[in-house]
Amino acid sequence: MYGSYTGRRRGSVRAGAAVGALLSLVTLSGCFGSSGSGRSDREEEAIAAARPAQRPRNVVPYWVNPDGAAARQVAEYRRKGETGEAKLIQKIAAQPVAEWLGVDDPEGQARGFTEAAVSEERDALLVFYNIPHRDCGQYSKGGAADGNAYRAWLDKAVRGIGDRAATVILEPDALPHAVDGCTPRRFLEERYDLLTGAVDKLKGLPRTKVYLDAGNPHWIKDPRRMAEPLRRAGLKKADGFALNIANYQTTADNKAYGRKLSALVGGKPFVIDTSRNGNGPVPGKEDPEAWCNPKGRALGETPTVRTGDAAVAAYLWIKRPGESDGTCKGGPHAGRWWPRYALDLARNAK
Repeated sequence: MYGSYTGRRRGSVRAGAAVGALLSLVTLSGCFGSSGSGRSDREEEAIAAARPAQRPRNVVPYWVNPDGAAARQVAEYRRKGETGEAKLIQKIAAQPVAEWLGVDDPEGQARGFTEAAVSEERDALLVFYNIPHRDCGQYSKGGAADGNAYRAWLDKAVRGIGDRAATVILEPDALPHAVDGCTPRRFLEERYDLLTGAVDKLKGLPRTKVYLDAGNPHWIKDPRRMAEPLRRAGLKKADGFALNIANYQTTADNKAYGRKLSALVGGKPFVIDTSRNGNGPVPGKEDPEAWCNPKGRALGETPTVRTGDAAVAAYLWIKRPGESDGTCKGGPHAGRWWPRYALDLARNAK
């Protein structure tokens, strides 16, 4: 709610993403018929044929997961002869999207994703989303049990990254929910301590960039309200902040908001999630959950570091397009792959 991150995924789903990455390492070695996946040789061949190529590094340096949900969906459509649907989902499969670390085995997941990226001479794009009291008990409630549990989880994730190149989007919703009052005041000091600690540890790695989530222009409308929370969360050491995670606000509105916020925090650059903002947000205010699986939305600008704006470090697909925002409007649980919604996003893309 509150216009916040709308594609939140529970730990079991996140763990599945890591398994996909590790499977990709096996299948990339050429052992398509012996991956142990239970798929037939024909199915393995279809998946291999659908496996997307990496984008040019000078356009976007991030790794395209060749065994992600979209790539597997393309293979399934091709196997069924549904070429039109396969072509649409290929729009998603061909782009690098963020990998969200789960509760279980963050070290193994981080290592698997970063090693897979290194094997393709690319960087990993990761999201850490395990802060205690996550999402204020809404669709993606959960997170670490307490501060000590979070620190232990963080240490494992940091070890998993090691000296490999990675960009981490740190804790979607954590700061905006601190600002809008959703997170109880008694938890705020711990939250800032956990975030500053996370920034310190991640920036202690030799090749890791960190961006703190700062909401979107429709959520915390006055950027002055976000400036001090960002500073308290360790923005000085971080590489910048992130906007529009899993939301639908237009790129133009995010750029205007981001420039104002950047000016308040020492000129820090920012990244924008453009995964689903191609048609902007749902017009009007009739639907109190207009952020949750809204109809008529579209893929936005494809990921790139060539933004043409010195203040904007990158357009990224942080929210994984095609995954549900939650059990609203007929959707599955948050973070589950939803082919119908993925098709609509791709079909509506300009």
